[in-house]
This record gives sequence, C-alpha cells and structure tokens, in this order.
Amino acid sequence: MNYALYRDRALTADGKKTQKGDPMNILFFLTPKDELAYIFDDYSLRQTVEKMEHHRYTSIPVLSREGKYVGAITEGDLLWFLKNEHELTLKDAEQCPISEVHRHADYRPVKVSTNIDDLVAHAMEQNFVPVVDDRDIFIGIITRKNMIKYLYNKANDIVPQDAASIVEATANL
Repeated sequence: MNYALYRDRALTADGKKTQKGDPMNILFFLTPKDELAYIFDDYSLRQTVEKMEHHRYTSIPVLSREGKYVGAITEGDLLWFLKNEHELTLKDAEQCPISEVHRHADYRPVKVSTNIDDLVAHAMEQNFVPVVDDRDIFIGIITRKNMIKYLYNKANDIVPQDAASIVEATANL
C-alpha cells in the first residue's frame, strides 16, 4: 500500500475529496519509513551510534527484521548504558547488540486509524509518534515539529484573511 498517497491534502484515506469540517487523517502528517533512518533490533551499539550521528538524530526507531516496531533508542539511553559499562571500547561496541541497551522511555506507536485527538495526546509526550498499520508493521513517524508547523501555518493563513476582511469592511465606513 502506498501511504504517501494519503499525504495529499485534498484526499481522505479512501481517496475522496475532503470537505470543510471533515476529520483529519493522521497520515497527512506522516513521514514515510523510506524517508527516514531507523535501525534493526539486531544492530550493534556502534552501528546505532554511527547511524544516529550520521542523520543527527537524538532518537531513532528500532524495528524487527520483519518490519514490526520494537521501540526507540535515545541518546539518553545510550549515555546511561555507556556510563554503566565503564570499560566499553569502540571494538566492544561492535559486538554489543543494541537489544542490551535498556530503553528508559519507549515511544508508543499509534495505528493508522488513530484519530487526531489521540495523536496529539501521544505527541505531547513524545518527540515523534511511530505509526503502524493494521498488521503492526512500521510505516513511518509523525513528528511534533510537523504538527506544530501545520498549526502555525494554518493560524497564519486565517489571520491575514480575517484582518483583510476587517480592513476592507472598515474602509467603507
């Protein structure tokens, strides 16, 4: 299934044109899996650190080889692990599976059918919200940044129109 199709602002999930007042599909905010970095749960600590560094991520989704969402690893998780492993060398990090790193707070996923209110509740607690399909296969993330950007742009689209209407209405007085 092509989830990028759903990101079109003019279409609902079933392909129909949206109407004013229609509930918003959360996939509008989705960054698809193929546009972001993630790791597999059998990666080493070193592979994880290098991927996070390369993409400049502070946290990264962890997937099983079957594509299921396992959790997320954060910089904090890595720092706590390194603090407790005093004699860990770079060579040792190649042999250390990322699954040995304790995750202090997992980023809970939502289903594609989740409503916008539940999405916002998750986003208030997490930097990104993982999205899974009906088979629990990871399809991408929704970032808090994308949601805030949308709301900011939406607010700025409304204000100038309202201000212009007020100016126009008062000019004829």
